[in-house]
Amino acid sequence: MIDYGQFCTVARGAEIFGERWTPLVVRELLCGSTRFNDIHRGVPRMSTTLLAQRLRKLEEAGVVQRTQAGAVREYRLTQAGEELRPIVLQIGHWGASWIGSRLRNDQLDAGFLMWDIRRFARVDQFPSGRRVVIRFHFRDERDRERRWWLVVEHGEADLCRDDPGHELTLTVESTVRALTEVWTGDSDPGTELSTGRIRVIGAECDTLKLWRWLGQSVFAPTRITTVGK
Repeated sequence: MIDYGQFCTVARGAEIFGERWTPLVVRELLCGSTRFNDIHRGVPRMSTTLLAQRLRKLEEAGVVQRTQAGAVREYRLTQAGEELRPIVLQIGHWGASWIGSRLRNDQLDAGFLMWDIRRFARVDQFPSGRRVVIRFHFRDERDRERRWWLVVEHGEADLCRDDPGHELTLTVESTVRALTEVWTGDSDPGTELSTGRIRVIGAECDTLKLWRWLGQSVFAPTRITTVGK
């Protein structure tokens, strides 16, 4: 537990928000995750024990409210937690502007990438009259993380690790780095497709719409502007 031993509200605020993993837990809550397992999907390298501790501390600080209906437990941000939104967003935009683009291999994570794509997919851009199933195949990932299915139907997106058994609309073959760099704004689909790092298989009418459907990270526009300077 951080204890700076100062009355300064910067120090006291950092004691709550500045602990390791806490900003990312708040990020997940701000992105709409409310259940423990969903929050953990956004911080997969954090132990479940530590996540439970951080959520408990945030609850004690009045940042998170926990509710339970039967066996279902949910965590939601209070007004104090919601007021962290511009802070978290500004940290992300600052990082996109100043930290640099080249990711280390240990920072690449297919699971987190797919979770981010799933929650920010532009479901309103998908066809409303049919189910769209996109299979992602990461050539350079270990077997358990290699294949993912994004299923969009009735205005909702679902992410599957196992084949849901539906007819495929598109298959995206990629390295984790290539798709991550497109998602973050460090590269663009045209470049990755031309080099063969990404390959899209399916009907042309759908392949042309893929990137409009998926969109990009909320911080990608800042990164694109920075790269273009």
